[in-house]
Amino acid sequence: MLHYLIGIDIGTGSTKCVAMDINGDVIGTSQQHYTISHPEHGYSEQDPELIWQAFVKCLQELLANLKEDPLAISLSSAMHSVIPTDESGVALSNMITWADIRSESIATKLRNSAEGETFYHLTGTPIHPMSPLCKLIWLKENNTTLFKITSRFISIKEYIWHKLFHEFQIDYSIASATGLFDIRNLKWSEEVCSYAGITPQKLSTPVNTSYSRKDLDPQIVALFGLSKNIPFVIGASDGCSANLGSFTTEPGTAALTIGTSGAVRITGTDPVHNYNAMIFNYLLDEKTFVSGGAVNNGGNAVNWLLENFLKKAPLNDQDYANLFDTIEKVPVGSNGLLFLPYLYGERAPIWNASSSGAFLNIRPEHDQSHFSRAVLEGICYALNDVLKTLEQSSAPIERLNVSGGFISSPTWLQILADITRKSLYVLQLEDASAIGAIYLATKSLFPELMETISDQSNVRVIVSNKNNHELYAKSFIVYKKVYQNMKESMDLFTSLT
Repeated sequence: MLHYLIGIDIGTGSTKCVAMDINGDVIGTSQQHYTISHPEHGYSEQDPELIWQAFVKCLQELLANLKEDPLAISLSSAMHSVIPTDESGVALSNMITWADIRSESIATKLRNSAEGETFYHLTGTPIHPMSPLCKLIWLKENNTTLFKITSRFISIKEYIWHKLFHEFQIDYSIASATGLFDIRNLKWSEEVCSYAGITPQKLSTPVNTSYSRKDLDPQIVALFGLSKNIPFVIGASDGCSANLGSFTTEPGTAALTIGTSGAVRITGTDPVHNYNAMIFNYLLDEKTFVSGGAVNNGGNAVNWLLENFLKKAPLNDQDYANLFDTIEKVPVGSNGLLFLPYLYGERAPIWNASSSGAFLNIRPEHDQSHFSRAVLEGICYALNDVLKTLEQSSAPIERLNVSGGFISSPTWLQILADITRKSLYVLQLEDASAIGAIYLATKSLFPELMETISDQSNVRVIVSNKNNHELYAKSFIVYKKVYQNMKESMDLFTSLT
């Protein structure tokens, strides 16, 4: 008989299911993609019902292939989404995603106020348009009718959880990324909710990330093709799950993820506060904080390069392979070509939604291959900026446990190792957030299996090249200066559009 667990990561561009047996071997995966709409400049929306349908198809496909029920299913999801719903959980509008920056002016005003710093220390969430706090204020001021008729404001994971169990519940991890949750006292902050114009009754009931239940509606059991009710674990956010899935729980180790966006995160028992850089502090469980910084521009910047710059659409695996083959032949530093990767604005550590992408030092000898490598180097410079800020606020970091789609490219991995001057540890080839969800369920429901399921024997290490790092270190100094010199111009350009 097959004994396994399933982790499901509900991401920005797709939902991915990963099945892992009790020996720690991945025995199956499935994935369903969906689109993001941008109805106006700065808007980023999705249809939550399409994501639910993708969730269902993803799970159906995996279960059909494995032909046996799992021991448990555990969830992970992207943070910062907002869905206004009625009392039955029906969405009243599209979901506003983390990438939506329509509340930029609200975030700027709050960030420059006394309340902003108070709220940051209380909730652990940076003051930024990504924050549901700022999204709610925008809705209150700009869509009064929708704001008034909304019964609940929920995230995509709560939307799916309500579909499963017909109750509004939210895990501590997703709650800690709303800007509305008191991360020390594990409850909604009356003060911050009042500032947003709501009461805690407009939000879901917080529960620990290990919380599980097995009272699925019989119709849902049949929909998935399960033979019986099994435990569903509510799980954590994608970032916190990725730390657990990449074994980043010890001092001196950070998790670095590049998916659609990117992030650098450490794990500890206390939050790490830095208001200028606004290091985030989200909960993995009731006793564990995941602290770090996220960037807006990761795989989405590579997709922009391929689609808009190299005219490769629709994209396929060969397009990415050709790109990585091309940049491997380009010298370190792209012959002096520098790219600021702020195509979609930026979060950590500059926190400027008005920032934009830029190529600098363009010369006649530069061709498409130089521009391509410069894009990947620029993404790595941005993550190195977050890494150094995190080290300055906490403690030195010796190794990076890396995950995300970029780990399939040896060239990209080497660029990151050379720029950061850190050794990279590739611990899981599959999705670290989904794996983290599996580990969280195992720790909670089957602790006796934890040692065997979390085997770390299959580790790949990428070592930094000293000579390459010395070249990159000089360019990184320029990278830091260039943004400061261009910030005012970027803000002016934004005001003109």
